[in-house]
Amino acid sequence: MTIAEALLPEFDQEMASTRRLLERTPEAHAGWKPHPKSMGLGQLAIHVATLPGWITMTLQQTEFDVHPPGGSSYKNPEFQSTKALLALFDESVKGARAALAAASDRDFMVSWTLKNNGVAAFSLPRVAVVRSFAMNHLIHHRGQYDVYLRLRDVPLPQIYGPTADEPM
Repeated sequence: MTIAEALLPEFDQEMASTRRLLERTPEAHAGWKPHPKSMGLGQLAIHVATLPGWITMTLQQTEFDVHPPGGSSYKNPEFQSTKALLALFDESVKGARAALAAASDRDFMVSWTLKNNGVAAFSLPRVAVVRSFAMNHLIHHRGQYDVYLRLRDVPLPQIYGPTADEPM
C-alpha cells in the first residue's frame, strides 16, 4: 500500500465530518468570539475551510513563506456566507484530494519548509507536514470550532460518535 492509499480513506472521513460541521455555521454570529483574544467564529470557519489547501501547497511546492521578505503576507479570505464558506471548503478539499492521490511515496519524502520572513520555522518530509501541519492542524481547529458552535447553541453533528444533538 502506498502512502497516498493509506492517507486517502482517513482524509475522506475527516473532510466529510468537517463539512457537516461547517454546514451549521450561523452567519448571524460570524463576528462572535468566546474571548477577546480568540478568532471570530467566521474567521475560524474560514481557517478550517482553507486548511485542506495546505496539503495541495505542500505537495506542489517545497517551501512556503507566510510573510516573505518584500512580498505579500498570506491572508485568509474574509467570511462572507455559509454558502461561500462551503464552496471554498469543497474547492480546497477537491484540490487536496487530487494532490494526495497523485503523489508518489517518493514525493512524500521530499523535504518541505515553512518560513516566516525568510527564516525557516521547520523543515520536515512532506508526509509529516501533511499528517501534522495540515491534517492534525485541521482536526485541532475543527474541535475548537465545535466548541464555538456549542457555545452558540448550534446542534452538533456526529464526528467520531454520537453527540447530545445526534445520538446513534
